Amino acid sequence: MSEPRFILHFVTPLKNVSPFDVNMAADAGFDVIVPYTDVDLKEVAGLVQDAIFSRAPQDGKRTAVLIGGREPLLAIDMLEAAKNAMVPPHFEISVMADPSGAFTTAAGMVAVVERQLQTKGLKLEGRRVAVFGGTGPVGRIAGLIAAKAGAKVTLVGYDGLHRVTATCDQFGERFGVAMTPADGSDDAKKLKVVEDSEIILAAGRAGTRILTKDQLGAARRLLVALDVNAVPPAGLEGLDAFANGTPIEGTQGVGFGALAVGNVKFRTEHELLASMRDAAPRRYIGVDEAFEAARRHAAG
Repeated sequence: MSEPRFILHFVTPLKNVSPFDVNMAADAGFDVIVPYTDVDLKEVAGLVQDAIFSRAPQDGKRTAVLIGGREPLLAIDMLEAAKNAMVPPHFEISVMADPSGAFTTAAGMVAVVERQLQTKGLKLEGRRVAVFGGTGPVGRIAGLIAAKAGAKVTLVGYDGLHRVTATCDQFGERFGVAMTPADGSDDAKKLKVVEDSEIILAAGRAGTRILTKDQLGAARRLLVALDVNAVPPAGLEGLDAFANGTPIEGTQGVGFGALAVGNVKFRTEHELLASMRDAAPRRYIGVDEAFEAARRHAAG
């Protein structure tokens, strides 16, 4: 009898699963990748228990769940629901959450910044971090990771204070972190945020200019600026996708583009997906685990 195959059950609340993540899972060694779309939170436990009880206990290490979607908090809730559906020690499988790649992308962003600071003998803890695109999935999680690392995080909302304030309140209550909301709805307000920032993270919509060269140059205390947008125009003017420690005119800081982050994100996601094959003990992978892995890849 042949060895049981490696099966990944890909769960999403959206209409479609991500082709990006399907490719990543196949390249990480899964033989069978099965999509489950339009999945409600209350349906997760039933799907997971179907997966765990349909194979012999020793084959649980060959079975895993990937949770996608777009909303980070829903993905975290789904991860918890999946974990609570297990029946250890015999019936248990590995689960990873990475909605729209937000966890691994955000982890890569902060890990690249942290590594650059370390080259100067500096720490992320206590640094003033401004996250533009602070209501999007990547921006929210990047802010959370930086705040948990001890940074003083400001989430900047492109459409005013209402939504970004709600995000800060929600994440503060859920994770016990303090993040400050800021209005980035016009140039003057963005400039006010930039002037006191040491770290600038741009996680806005693809092809959207967030800050000009002049605005970046006004960041007198800037150490690192990072833009994850790979679609022209650059989110941070002067930093294209290939920027990798590029000096930022008028400041003491350097900048990184989407490919510098993408390299760390890609290797992080690949490692985490591959780690769910033959995992003993089983793995539950969320934001913290993504950042831990990204730190290793940024350092290497």
